[in-house]
Amino acid sequence: MTSSYQQQLEAKVERISAQFAEFNPPSLEVFASPEQNFRMRAEFRIWHTDDDMFYAMFERDEDNQKQVVRIDEFPITDLSINLLMPKLLEALKAEPILAKRLFEVDFLATLSGEMLVTLIYHCKLEEEWEIAAKALSEQLNIKIFGRSRGQKVILTEDYVVEELQVFDRKFAYKQIESSFTQPNAQVCQKMLEWACNCAEKTDKDLLELYCGNGNFTLPLSLKFNRVLATELAKSSVYAAQWNIEKNAIDNIQVARLSAEEFTQAYNGEREFRRLEEAEINISSYDFNTVFVDPPRAGIDDDTLKLLQRFERIIYISCNPDTLNDNLGLLSQTHRITKFAMFDQFPYTHHVESGVLLEKI
Repeated sequence: MTSSYQQQLEAKVERISAQFAEFNPPSLEVFASPEQNFRMRAEFRIWHTDDDMFYAMFERDEDNQKQVVRIDEFPITDLSINLLMPKLLEALKAEPILAKRLFEVDFLATLSGEMLVTLIYHCKLEEEWEIAAKALSEQLNIKIFGRSRGQKVILTEDYVVEELQVFDRKFAYKQIESSFTQPNAQVCQKMLEWACNCAEKTDKDLLELYCGNGNFTLPLSLKFNRVLATELAKSSVYAAQWNIEKNAIDNIQVARLSAEEFTQAYNGEREFRRLEEAEINISSYDFNTVFVDPPRAGIDDDTLKLLQRFERIIYISCNPDTLNDNLGLLSQTHRITKFAMFDQFPYTHHVESGVLLEKI
């Protein structure tokens, strides 16, 4: 590791260790990131001048004014993105219909070698644009997706298929344009393996809240008899169902419910037609473990009280502050037996954390 990356990683370890010391956790397991080429997503504004255009980002000066920063290379992103950036830009410049009023370019790369590029415009995309964009897609062997206000143009597909290695098995994941995916695929693989190591092989069932596209669901399903996973976003539910079928896994059901709605259903406070339509009978499950990977806001109090009823809680967090706050309640019934930090976002203050909680 270079000294600059090592220093920022050590600062994060010190901060997280101090923040959670009150819960007396075991030694922190630290999962570092590659120092470069770790981001699988990148978004750039396109800045137009009288005779040129270039990738741009913004930073604030000492007067808090936004300043344009020209970007010719971006070492933190995957190598495939860095190699494509100049080729794509030159091709866009060479075709006026593709360059005209182009506002933003988004890249979504995969370890499996697929690439989706979203071109976002401030004008309507006509048939002439589609013809030129399709030719560019074939020329560069990439998928291109067009967007403008109120308009989406899918030339081939609006997704890529990622492959993540978890121990000795690869899992395929559909990642849909503009939907959430883990940005650091190599650290994500470490997170998946850590979560699986937290889950003992059992004939009991797993409940997962906030399952997204099934990122953790698929490998965790191998440790349990059955899995009931919940997710509210329709696009994520669709992707999760696709991923389950693609990976030939037959012990997972996905319920389109929020965590709050599942709590109401589990407590018998409310019935949901969505469960009936999906032929999901919550009472048929024999849960002993719950897995959660909530949004930055953390988990609401009613859902936390539900979690307290399970023997084991595996909690992945993208916000240490809300995890710390949630542990205030969960630590009344559970103790931390595994504690981890995943450096998903090098050179920023952000970290992902993980705890395994077992009933006292």
